[in-house]
This record gives sequence, C-alpha cells and structure tokens, in this order.
Amino acid sequence: MIKQFTPNDLVRYIYQEMNEGERELLMQALHEDESLMQEYVEMLSTIEKLDQVTLQPSEKVVKAIFKMAKSTGLEKV
Repeated sequence: MIKQFTPNDLVRYIYQEMNEGERELLMQALHEDESLMQEYVEMLSTIEKLDQVTLQPSEKVVKAIFKMAKSTGLEKV
C-alpha cells in the first residue's frame, strides 16, 4: 500500500521535520507522482516569494504605538 501524502507532509518535508523513513517514502512518492511533485514545486516557489516580502507597519500604527508608549512612560525603555 502506498501512503497518500498531504500538503502538511510536504511542509514537514520542506522544513526537515520528518524522520529518515518518512523522507525516503516521500522522495519516492515525489518521483512517482507528478501532481505531488507539482504541489511540492509550487510550495517551494511560494515560500521563496514569502521570504522576499518585507512588511512594515503603517505610519498610523507606528504613531499609535508611540502615543501609547508615551502615555504609559514606556518610550524611555
């Protein structure tokens, strides 16, 4: 019986959270199942794009934080 791998399994594989036996089974499944391989490649691409994203809070949020810190005396920390 061939194990059916889920997207969660692919994430565990990408982040090296599988034991050796699981890794071997998944690698074999990737070689044999084109749709699983496509999903894996798409996940890698998405992770690469997410790693390039730089998030910054809006000026409104920064001002609100400074205002809150000033009112509690935390701005001197």
